[in-house]
Formats: sequence, structure tokens, C-alpha cells
Amino acid sequence: MISSVGLGIPPYDIRQMNIKSLVKDIFNNGQGKQVNRLLRVFDHAQIDRRQFAVEPDWFKKDHSFEEKNDLYQQLSIRYSLQAIDACLANGQFLEDPVPYEAVDLIIFVSSTGLSTPSLDTFIMSERPFREDIIRMPLWGLGCAGGAIGLSRAFDWITAHPEKNVLVVCCELCSLTFQKDDVSKRNIVGTALFGDGASAALVMGDNSTYLPYSKSIKPKIVKTSSLTKKNSHSIMGWHVTDRGLEVIFSKSIPALVRSFWKHHDDTFMKEVNVNRQTIHTYIAHPGGKKVLEAMEDVLEIPQAKIKHSYNVLRHHGNMSSATVLYVLHEWMQEAIKPKTLSILSALGPGFSSELLLLEWDKS
Repeated sequence: MISSVGLGIPPYDIRQMNIKSLVKDIFNNGQGKQVNRLLRVFDHAQIDRRQFAVEPDWFKKDHSFEEKNDLYQQLSIRYSLQAIDACLANGQFLEDPVPYEAVDLIIFVSSTGLSTPSLDTFIMSERPFREDIIRMPLWGLGCAGGAIGLSRAFDWITAHPEKNVLVVCCELCSLTFQKDDVSKRNIVGTALFGDGASAALVMGDNSTYLPYSKSIKPKIVKTSSLTKKNSHSIMGWHVTDRGLEVIFSKSIPALVRSFWKHHDDTFMKEVNVNRQTIHTYIAHPGGKKVLEAMEDVLEIPQAKIKHSYNVLRHHGNMSSATVLYVLHEWMQEAIKPKTLSILSALGPGFSSELLLLEWDKS
């Protein structure tokens, strides 16, 4: 049972048109015609605003990889803690706050910076988590990380039904910004990605804390993973002396119509569910074209995927954290018991993660 979700939203809320103006000022150094042509992507991204962990003037200055990564470590801890605190004490979803000591496993998901030891060790030192908590840091999963984190939580509570898992996703995409790179992939990434953290509390069927959960909640029934071989150039990071440079292929919407469609078709047969009975699609909003491709494949009205568009519009793509933002929106709706949903995300690899959810009482 996914009993609660919490968000950690950075403070710098900037409208898309203002981000476009900022990027134009930064990149218009003798390459104005090329940059102006590429800047059109800001107008068509279907994003109104995004949130960032650093103020706008930060992007105008040069920063070393070390400086960026130090900020990543410092700020990721801050916003992850906000998401965790909100999750464990969310009055919308919980009758009473769940104590930190109740968490048996923490899964920390991130791909926008580096840290050894992993950041979950710093997080657990800031709150009264037990010292015998089990840790599962997941790195390099990109946009698929939130869905994969939930899948691993499901695997673990299936084996340990009396336990509770906290899935924490934190991505500070803005800190990877490359101010001297006027490539199309960098500008597309700059038009799309934002910062954010999210946390989900997953309880086993025999957890003593299930009574804390109120109203109808999604229960994970089945999960499926699929990774396309020899697809490393589609999505990911190129690690350079200047930091992480985005790899973002224009072929992703086409892969939704082929690779992802095959995965969804196979999964529906495996779980013996007719696609028409799926009430909602809790899809990671990789971008407007990705969501449109999903609509075409599924042959569904936009209402069944509406919160993916809403989160994209108000927050942009926050990599792994985004799908939990979408889940957070759906969990606030009055969904009837026994209703089915599909949670999905695509990420580097090129990989697809699907989860079948059934809404029910705790």
C-alpha cells in the first residue's frame, strides 16, 4: 500500500518565459540566429513555470564540477528532508504522523550528482531513523528512477510484509546546466528540466502502521521492467570536466510508439487486464511529445493522463521525482475501490518501468 506521498519544492519559482529570456541572454554571444531558432522549444514545451534550487543569477556565472556537486549534496539533503517530513506527516493521507522509527528500508533515488557515502546516510542522521535501517541507494536510473524505486519497495515488502519502506527521489537538474553549450540537446534540456524532491511511504500488508492510512490508496499489484539493448545514446549523462552534460535523443517519442507500446501490450497480457478497464495512467511526463505519443498508443482521452500534463505545466520534468508528483495529485482524488491504474516511467538504458496499481482501503 502506498500510504502517503510528500513533496520537497525548491523556492525559486520561475515562469517559462522568464527562463527563456535568461537563456537567450546567456547564449546570445555571437550565435544569436542559431540560438533564437532553438529557443522556440520553450514556447512549445507546454510548461508554464518550474522551480529551481538556485537563484537565476547563478546560471550566468561559471561553476566548476566540484562547486556544482557540493551544492547538489547540500541542497539535495535539504529538499529530501522536506519531502520526507511532508510524507510521514501528511494529514491528507494519514490519520496520524508515522514515526521515523517505523521506516525499515530507505530507497534513495537520484542521478543529478555524486556522493559517497550516499546521501541517505546524511538524511538518516538528520532525523530519528533507526541505526539498523536498511539502505538501498539507486543511481543512474534518470527519469525511470521513481517508478523503479517503487518496484524495489514492492519486492521488499512482498518478502517482508510486516515492514515499511520510504522511497525518496531528489533531482537538482538545474545544477547540471552548461552555460557554454549551445547544442540542441542542451537547450532542449534547459527548456524542460526543473528541480524537485518527493517521497512515498510503502507499507506491507501486515504492517502495524496500516491503520494510520486513511481513505482509498493505491496498492502495487505487479511490476515489470524492460531494457532495450544497445540504446545507451538515447538518454543519460556525458561526464566531462565541466560536469554532467545531458544526452537527450529526439527519437524518444518514436520509441514510445514502438518499444514502450510493446512493453505495455505484453504487461497487459501478463496481468490479464483489458486496457479499457484502466482508470488512470500515472505517467512520468518526459515531455509534451512523450505524453502525446502515449495517448496515441493507448487510445485514451487526455483526462486519463491529465495530472501528468498538469505536473509538467507547473513543475517541468524533475527526472525521477516527477512521477511521485503525479501520483500525489491522483491520490487527492476520490477514486473508487478496486479501480486499476498504471504507473509508468521511461529512463536511460533505454528502459521502461510499469506498475499495476489497485486502489483500495488499507
